[in-house]
Amino acid sequence: MTLGADTKGVYAIAPTPFEADGRLDWKSVDTMVGFYEKCGIDGMTILGIMGEAPKLEATESLELVKRIVKRTGLPVIVGVSSPGFAAMRALARSSMDAGAKAVMIAPPPSLRTDDQIVTYFRNASEAIGEDVPFVLQDYPLTLSVIMTPDVIRRIVTDNPACFMLKHEDWPGLEKITALRGFQKNGSMRPISILCGNGGLFLDFETERGADGAMTGYAFPDMLVDLVRLSTSGERDRAHDLFDAHLPYLRYEHQQGIGLAVRKYVMMKRGAIASDAQRKPGSALTAAARAEVDFLLGRLARLDPRD
Repeated sequence: MTLGADTKGVYAIAPTPFEADGRLDWKSVDTMVGFYEKCGIDGMTILGIMGEAPKLEATESLELVKRIVKRTGLPVIVGVSSPGFAAMRALARSSMDAGAKAVMIAPPPSLRTDDQIVTYFRNASEAIGEDVPFVLQDYPLTLSVIMTPDVIRRIVTDNPACFMLKHEDWPGLEKITALRGFQKNGSMRPISILCGNGGLFLDFETERGADGAMTGYAFPDMLVDLVRLSTSGERDRAHDLFDAHLPYLRYEHQQGIGLAVRKYVMMKRGAIASDAQRKPGSALTAAARAEVDFLLGRLARLDPRD
């Protein structure tokens, strides 16, 4: 499968499973991939922020890429963001050689001006090779880099290898509308737009023109159903499903403990054996686990997949 501007659906941002002592849990890598496949997702994105990528050694990162690509027939996108272009190039080229379909690049927090941002992505594409398709990650709440629609248009225009935007601005609905407007008036070539932020605004993002989701929500099967209902015009059913998940989704999206919540729920769903994070990492208190269990119990009344 070749990824491109017409890529749609749900690409799960996958966590990296660890043993309690911090070692990579390879058995859980396999069960996690199987879990995602059963959820009906369209692809996987690994080594992102949720994947604790900075905590892995370079050899571990590549080994994880090879393991997941070998285990699944789904297209795999690999996060290769790095402070230096040499490390970015090494992981990008090795991942593509291993069978990944594309890479994802986020801007470093040091970028401030529009020209700095545009130049950075031009240099990044040259560094990894202009034959390597890449996803532009726009996540200002965490990365503190503000990319306006005009800046994104410049990046897309300058870099033929950029085929997708991972949209995580907040508020960001108007940005989607602006980008689709550029596409409509011919001032920007078409790109795929998949949305993050835990799916917190996916109900309206799809209505604004997003092609689907690329996020780590612990119920990727719900995201699959939501995108399907929304794109088929079943608006009320899509919003009913979203509303049922919203209390838990909101809890999972808390800064600082979001990954701990997601791993805990994925452990409860049988996707991974442990909710451990590699240090430094957060852990849920007994009170927080009880709150999550309470929310899941309420969700189960409305959505049997829980």
